[in-house]
Amino acid sequence: MAERPDQLWVADFTYVSTWQGFVYVAFIIDVFAGYIVGWRVSSSMETTLVLDALEQALWARRPSGTIHHSDKGSQYVSLAYTQRLKEAGLLASTGSTGDSYDNAMAESINGLYKAEVIHRKSWKNRAEVELATLTWVDWYNNRRLLGRLGHTPPAEAEKLIMLPSETMIWQPEFTDKTLSGKIGAVH
Repeated sequence: MAERPDQLWVADFTYVSTWQGFVYVAFIIDVFAGYIVGWRVSSSMETTLVLDALEQALWARRPSGTIHHSDKGSQYVSLAYTQRLKEAGLLASTGSTGDSYDNAMAESINGLYKAEVIHRKSWKNRAEVELATLTWVDWYNNRRLLGRLGHTPPAEAEKLIMLPSETMIWQPEFTDKTLSGKIGAVH
């Protein structure tokens, strides 16, 4: 677990079958609240897919010293990707070969995405998948209530932790007991 935003990111990608062939969807997730900080849809699973998701995350968050964890897929251990992590000041971490538990949060996001979006219909093409992914990521980050966050969306959980400490009751243990951020509030 992470104690604050941008301490630990996890990354993975999955595939989606469309009428025009496979497309690939990459996600980068901030472990603290499960916020999706970067994503990309591509017709290719080349390194540019994961690099584009990384660039989006870097542009949105501008982290420093963040640990970036992924599996040992060729895209994530490529020279271009590892060099970009280094340039951005991120610390690369890869999991054990064949151990999906090492990257469980990223695998979980892929599973949710497929269950909540992809497996609900047939997809015509990349553009259709990309629009659905954009809509889902916005909903997931800003409106999906996560039990581990006290039934709070990831974006709201990140805002709550950033409140000045004297006004914040809610702690990153993600309990259901204290969420308002108001001292003395009864929950």
